Amino acid sequence: MCGRYALTTTPDDVLNFVSVALVEDFPPRFNIAPTQPILVVMQSERPDPGSNLPDRRAFLARWGFIPGWAKDPKDLSLMINARAETAIGKASFRAAMRHRRILVPASGFYEWRRPEKSGEEKSQPYWIRPKKGGLIAFAGLMETYASADGSEIDTAAILTTAANRSLKRIHDRMPVVISQEDFTRWLDCRLQEPREVKDLMTAVDDDFFEAIPVSDSVNKVSNMGAELQLPADDVAPLPVLRPKPKPDDSQLSLF
Repeated sequence: MCGRYALTTTPDDVLNFVSVALVEDFPPRFNIAPTQPILVVMQSERPDPGSNLPDRRAFLARWGFIPGWAKDPKDLSLMINARAETAIGKASFRAAMRHRRILVPASGFYEWRRPEKSGEEKSQPYWIRPKKGGLIAFAGLMETYASADGSEIDTAAILTTAANRSLKRIHDRMPVVISQEDFTRWLDCRLQEPREVKDLMTAVDDDFFEAIPVSDSVNKVSNMGAELQLPADDVAPLPVLRPKPKPDDSQLSLF
């Protein structure tokens, strides 16, 4: 899953990464949590004829998806993630998958490795970031919820998929990362139907991320400093990642 992440770069870096005309100024955020406003990028409905950039706009949305058909959000569970394997057909996300796919810029995310057996030590948080550094973009979905009093709020969820071999040592789910060369395909809801971007909703390569054990200070939403990403001391190493087994060529196939 993805329940905490960070965006610690400058607005100019985000602007250049996602190719939008304008990104409002914002401070580095080292501990972004559910229900907070998050920066998202969406295909623009009104292209700027004077711009050479792709038709995209950046804006803030509440991290916690509310389907348009919901009568009272208080009756719903907080939907911060959507499973990539089922989002196309699930009632809560079907319309957004077809019409409102977004990107969520990030510097990385946090994940907790749970104890394998009862009685073991508490969960260990990890700061997971690209090995090569720089920004990434999570695949997301957006819905504008209109309440009974006429007010509207943009809401968002991050898509997750089965973790790759490397991160499976920490958790069985991970956010879907959209490559920069695939931004246009993912955001183009007019020409690209959900089934045509299904191939993008998979895990990144095993060596894309590095996982750094950090202190449990990140558990508290009120802790928001850069020290959250400092490596923690005296943390047991992750299980050894064994190489993938090679196909057995010793026996001939009947086919």
